[in-house]
Amino acid sequence: MSAFPGARSLVEGAPGLRGTERGLRPARLPEWTRQQVLDPFFELETELSAGARLALRTEAVHLELTLHAVRVPGPGGEPAPAAVDLVVDGHLLRRVALSGGDLMLPATAESDAALVAGGPETIRFPDLPPGEKEIRIWLPHTAVCDLVSLRSDRPVGPSRQSASSPRWVHHGSSISHCVEAAGPTGMWPAVAATARGLHLTNLGFSGNAMLDPCVARTIRDLPADLISLEIGINIVGAAAMRLRTFRPAVHGFLDTIREKHPEVPMVIVSPVPCPVLEDRPGPLAVDPATGRVRAVGDPRDIPLGALTLSAARDHLARLVQERQRSDPALVHLDGRTLLKPDETSDLHDGLHPNATAYLRMGARFAEFIASHCEELRILHRTNTR
Repeated sequence: MSAFPGARSLVEGAPGLRGTERGLRPARLPEWTRQQVLDPFFELETELSAGARLALRTEAVHLELTLHAVRVPGPGGEPAPAAVDLVVDGHLLRRVALSGGDLMLPATAESDAALVAGGPETIRFPDLPPGEKEIRIWLPHTAVCDLVSLRSDRPVGPSRQSASSPRWVHHGSSISHCVEAAGPTGMWPAVAATARGLHLTNLGFSGNAMLDPCVARTIRDLPADLISLEIGINIVGAAAMRLRTFRPAVHGFLDTIREKHPEVPMVIVSPVPCPVLEDRPGPLAVDPATGRVRAVGDPRDIPLGALTLSAARDHLARLVQERQRSDPALVHLDGRTLLKPDETSDLHDGLHPNATAYLRMGARFAEFIASHCEELRILHRTNTR
């Protein structure tokens, strides 16, 4: 039996791992960042377990994980589906849906947000393949999880594979958080990481890819052999910046990361298609009748620096081209390579891809890595940490 918080060495993909009164909570940003962005939505996003997982090596044929989850509202206000994925020697063996835990109820016109208390839940994985094996237990990407205990019929130890896998740190928006994925291994960064044998840290924060300096400092301080940044959709969709502030913010974000990772391959991913924002500025609003997004910005503000997705893509491509003169490890990826313009029917609300589209996006990013292995210097690198 392994109890938390004593088994910190088994947890991956959680730079903000911390103890709570209920167990060990994987969080995706360090504790000090909580005071940098005083926003409840941002704080919630950093605590959702997207990409966090237990990585272990064992001969056990029976595992039991007890966790206490907080399930959050999905787009319709109902609790978002949450599942744990069991991967054995690189293959998804089981997906178990959560049924317990606390439920976070959204605020309404009549009441504030509330938490309906539940309790811990034990997930059992019996009849595992015999012999020594590498196991990944991917935690729900749509829930906050406190790890209570891990029980096994044989000793467990830290993964050997993890020590030699190249580290990939990815940051982005809801398009990288992938709430619509069928399970945590269905997030497109997880799909790509599995395909290429990368050790993933997914800093995809729905609605919060805002070029925050604390996120840049977190990425700067993490071990990394590959860094990728999906930039633009939240900034355009919230009308959070204009061109005057967007370019310097991108430069500053990259400069901070380069302080400790001057030669690590870095991929700048521009926005995937979103038809309503392509040539009209944000902010976005949701039509309550259809659940689909619409842009409510004024096109007359474009000459004044209001950003559209088309403009953001153009400026990102130009910025990368300019920086490549002194930073050859910087690579640009047009987001329309991951999700093509003729695939926008897969945007279930006009903005977010569906689960099937995320699988394609992950496969395409994996192909991009393979086709750019010389520039990225990642696939054949031996990690000596």
